[in-house]
Amino acid sequence: MNPQPKVVIVPCSGIGKTYGTVSREAAYEVTGNIRPEETQLVALSLLVLGDESARAAVARNPAITIDGCKLGCATKMVQESGGTVARDFAVLDVYRRYKQFKPQGISELNQGGQQLACALAEEIAAVVDDLTSGSQGDPHA
Repeated sequence: MNPQPKVVIVPCSGIGKTYGTVSREAAYEVTGNIRPEETQLVALSLLVLGDESARAAVARNPAITIDGCKLGCATKMVQESGGTVARDFAVLDVYRRYKQFKPQGISELNQGGQQLACALAEEIAAVVDDLTSGSQGDPHA
C-alpha cells in the first residue's frame, strides 16, 4: 500500500554543460540516496520522446524540475506532458547562494561541482519533505 504518491524529479539533460551535470548529480543524490522511497527519477529525454510511462508519472505526481540554464527545458517538458511543477530549481540560482562551490567539469565534476550538487540535493529533499508531509497546499504549484 502506497499512502503517498512519489515526487517525480526531472533534471536537465544539458549534455556537455557543467550546470546540466550538476542538475543530474543532484537528482541522482536525491532519488538514490537521500529520499529514495519518496521520489522517482524521470529522464527528460523520455518526456521529449513522449514515453507513455514517463508522461504518466509526471501527470499523476507532483514534479520537481532542475534546469541547468535559462531555457528551462525540464520545466517546460513537464508542463507540456500534462504534469504539475510543484517546484522548479535553476542551478545558476542555487550557485548564486553557494558561490564558494565553483563547479567545473562535464563528464566528471570537480569537488566544487559535487558540493554544489549536494547542496542542491538537500534543498530538493526539503521540498520533497514538504510535498510528502500531507500538506498538499504548496504555494509554488
